[in-house]
Amino acid sequence: MIYYQSGSENTVIGPNDLEYGIYSALVKLGPRKKVLAVPPDCTRFHSRAGEITTLAYAYYRENLKDVLPALGTHSPMTEKEISDMFKGVPKELFRVHDWRNDVVTAGIVPAEFVSEITGGRLNYPWPAQLNKLVMNGGHDLILSIGQVVPHEVVGMANYNKNLFIGTGGPEGINKSHFVGAVYGMERMMGKADTPVRKLLNYASGYFIPHLPVVYVQTVIGRDESGKLVIRGLFIGDDEEVFRLASELSLKVNFTVLDEPLKKVVVYLDPAEFKSTWLGNKSIYRTRMAMADEGELIILAPGLKEFGEDDEIDRLIRKYGYRGTPATLKAVDENPELTNNLSAAAHLIHGSSEGRFSITYCPGNLTREEIESVNFKYSDLSTMLKRYDPVKLHEGINILPEGDEIYYISNPALGLWAAKDKLK
Repeated sequence: MIYYQSGSENTVIGPNDLEYGIYSALVKLGPRKKVLAVPPDCTRFHSRAGEITTLAYAYYRENLKDVLPALGTHSPMTEKEISDMFKGVPKELFRVHDWRNDVVTAGIVPAEFVSEITGGRLNYPWPAQLNKLVMNGGHDLILSIGQVVPHEVVGMANYNKNLFIGTGGPEGINKSHFVGAVYGMERMMGKADTPVRKLLNYASGYFIPHLPVVYVQTVIGRDESGKLVIRGLFIGDDEEVFRLASELSLKVNFTVLDEPLKKVVVYLDPAEFKSTWLGNKSIYRTRMAMADEGELIILAPGLKEFGEDDEIDRLIRKYGYRGTPATLKAVDENPELTNNLSAAAHLIHGSSEGRFSITYCPGNLTREEIESVNFKYSDLSTMLKRYDPVKLHEGINILPEGDEIYYISNPALGLWAAKDKLK
């Protein structure tokens, strides 16, 4: 059922409109006594989920019992990150998702179904795992909050991914990521109906129909001045809310280019991107736009690590971004990678497969570290002078020396593809 919907390519949902939309839906839901909010963490700061969670607290007050940021494998939020993103929400309401230890299995998707959706490429059962607070917390409303946008693992982000991945466990996250990687990221990006989504939908339909989940989905775009605005707000308790948001997101967040791009410069906000686990969105979201033998330059002042989890960081450092054949071979030969398939999937996603070069300009990693994982390295201060984010605008820029680049200020907000990659 849809409780509220508003949005179009030209819609701007301001603060008053957002408050009206949220409260309209909550009124329709009726009184609730024990509410759980599941927003994204600060890596999705621009989703406006922070403001929505604040509105939910203002509405429910003492009946909002728990806030569980959907960390997935990310690092726990700091107190400052919580106060910056969730203004006015008491810190004592926040719970930390421990993806290795704090989960229960809601049910098992059979191997036959996994084989069917992957065209026989994989044949293992998949555990639908959730944080125990989601599954067994006894809440009478679970608000799953987030942004729908093209995504490398599942095709389009959010909806039930926010629960089964955002509050999922090791086996569930690992195996679902690997489904997407083996099936092929470029076959899925920007599509709402993918093998990974089929996996999640199976779990929603069979294992958690009894949970009182309501999805609050935003679509974020840029206005004429380049400012981020809410283009859509969709609130409901079934797949229709995701379908509506996905259709709008493709209109708002998907840039189709006439020709492949020879040189792309991406800036990673240091408050949002501290690892290649997140920063490689620069690669995922642009790979279908890159020309063969092209160059991708990533300005990453906040970069200090590869994985946000110590074990995944170690595996990335050991095996590096060396493409699909090398990674699949490593999975076959090394149990430590076999047991961490999300890391293996990430290594596949983060490689250009030798088709274009990737140069990282990190704030807090050395040349040796960057080159050891198979990226090129360049000095950040030098590259910031050459490609000054303050002076660049979104899209094509002609630099004073005549160099033409395509600039992207935040890769998490869209998907870019050349027409010939969509055939």
